Amino acid sequence: MRYSEVLRVAFRALARNKMRTLLTMLGIIIGVGAVICTVAIGEGASQQVQEQIQSLGENLITVNAGSVNQGGVHLGSNATKTLVVADALAIQDQVSTVSRVSPGVSSGVQIVFGNQNWFTRVQGASPDYLLIRHWPVSRGAAFSDQDVQNASDVAIIGQTVAQNLFGDANPVGQTIRVSSLPFRVIGELVAKGQSPYGQDQDDTMILPYTTVMKKLAGVSWLQNINASATSQADMDAAQTQIAALLRQRHHLRSSEPDDFIIRSPTDIAQARAQTLGVMELLLACIASVSLVVGGIGIMNIMLVSVTERTREIGVRMAVGATESDVQRQFLSEAVVLSMVGGAIGVVFGFFASNAVSAMLKWPTLIPASSIFVSVIFSALVGIIFGYYPAAKAASLDPIEALRYE
Repeated sequence: MRYSEVLRVAFRALARNKMRTLLTMLGIIIGVGAVICTVAIGEGASQQVQEQIQSLGENLITVNAGSVNQGGVHLGSNATKTLVVADALAIQDQVSTVSRVSPGVSSGVQIVFGNQNWFTRVQGASPDYLLIRHWPVSRGAAFSDQDVQNASDVAIIGQTVAQNLFGDANPVGQTIRVSSLPFRVIGELVAKGQSPYGQDQDDTMILPYTTVMKKLAGVSWLQNINASATSQADMDAAQTQIAALLRQRHHLRSSEPDDFIIRSPTDIAQARAQTLGVMELLLACIASVSLVVGGIGIMNIMLVSVTERTREIGVRMAVGATESDVQRQFLSEAVVLSMVGGAIGVVFGFFASNAVSAMLKWPTLIPASSIFVSVIFSALVGIIFGYYPAAKAASLDPIEALRYE
């Protein structure tokens, strides 16, 4: 028999009992749809995490002031005063795997413009900070190295600050009061959104770090140093070299702990990616159970079909059909059941993932590989669970089959 004829007969046989065929395919439809939906949710979450990590800055390494032990009490991070501007300059000059460095000091401040006010976090930095964070200015301009040397009263504000103080008006060129000191707004940052830590990155104001140290915080030390590694491959080497340099500069003995903390968003990304990967695999495995249940349903219905069509099988064999012809016919019906169910399941999964995204505001992403794997798995289910009924049909004795009532 030609394959086109086999498929035509298979569709005709399945169309005889439309409701039974539909109910049989239901397990495959739900299974494939559930797998695609769970994979789409997992992939969407992974992509969102990656976007949030990238928003922090490419190849970003952050050195924070460390903890200090006073009378047996650890005061937590940013408690030491050993991180200084000279450390940042040394990292820039002596660590070959680092391309840019920005000293950092921050403070909470109240900002006032006209009759509007807003409390935000001010970040003191160098001009390289915006390059490290990949954070362009949407309006106005960034401050210069000359502004850092002069401790100029200039500010770049995030969009959350701009919206709360100025609304839709252009803030560039306006004068604001920061802790009773006048500052001129010279730029507005492009929106970055939420960070992986759940913080609003746009609720910030960036000033020259010398201005913050001398006029706002009144300190001579740094709270952090932001650095950018030359490449992703150099991240580990850069962190190791920075740690060795700072320990040497801070005169720490081998038995003494670091008085600084080195972090990288890559570490967070890897941890969250592993967690999401495990959850995605678990959900996909649970959803795959529906495919197995659907396969069992196909086997059950095909066994019933063999019993109902025993005389038909006998007639086919009597007019010249071989055992392989009969086996191929019933196996093709099982594969058609699973493949059609898989195709409907793909459409169901697509709409289900879009519905989840719309209702729960979760990002979803359907990779082409998940559709391909689901269709292939559906075909395998049809072959595996359809083989036994097909083999049973092919093994019937023609004479006994013709006598069957």
